[in-house]
Amino acid sequence: MSELITIDANTLPVIEWKDVRVVTTETLAAGYGSDAKSIQMNLANHKTRFVEGEHYFKLEGDDLQQFKRLPNTIGLVSKYTSQQILWTEKGAARMSKIVDSDEAWSFFEKMEDAYFRPAPVEVSRKQLALMVIDAEDRAEAFQLENKHLNATVESLGKHFSKGITITSFCKALNGVNVNKMMWWASQRSWVYNSRRDPEKPPKWRPASYARDKYLTEEETKVTPHGMDEFIKVTPVLLEKGCHRLYQLYMKGELPMKKTWNGEFSHDKAIYTPEAK
Repeated sequence: MSELITIDANTLPVIEWKDVRVVTTETLAAGYGSDAKSIQMNLANHKTRFVEGEHYFKLEGDDLQQFKRLPNTIGLVSKYTSQQILWTEKGAARMSKIVDSDEAWSFFEKMEDAYFRPAPVEVSRKQLALMVIDAEDRAEAFQLENKHLNATVESLGKHFSKGITITSFCKALNGVNVNKMMWWASQRSWVYNSRRDPEKPPKWRPASYARDKYLTEEETKVTPHGMDEFIKVTPVLLEKGCHRLYQLYMKGELPMKKTWNGEFSHDKAIYTPEAK
């Protein structure tokens, strides 16, 4: 069931966004004896006094759709709304000062105690025992997961070959979309595109964050027929880089194929350097 808190004649559903307890503009308007449009105008007229992310959150697009699906917000926001302002405790306090009425001050004080800073819930002995059991179960599961991960990392070390690239390594990981791996690596600051011309294929080099930690470079002389010889530079994984990629894979942080069957596994036979 949705948690509700009643202040005077106003019933507030408990809403959290990014682990912060918040209220809607409509809630402030009802409690402060105002209306939503006036609250919105106050924000617009005193924009410099409010910091987004500290005093309020402005939700649009995917964030707004996610918010509308939260259990306590179903029916709270119109499906036609294109944006939603959520007020933190600091924002609600500052808005009460701008409204500057006895009703606004009184409502915020009650909301401060009952909503933003609720009294701690007493836990019975039975609940405490269940919490301890749950914590022990989680710890045991974590130890088993670590044991499995350590065994796998040890296995990776035995089958690690120098000169393996990110894409070649990830071909051994079930479900990984290897076509997106280098762009993923660039977003994680593992590599960067040293080619300035966006019309040409990227020329990847290890970024400073990952160089000598997860990656190094291999140089290969290439002599095309009828052309001058040149040096090809290829980012290749260090053993620690293989371990880190596998950990991120197990956490579900690598780009996956749409056809992935949901199973995490690796094929040792593919752990060989790419042909040069």
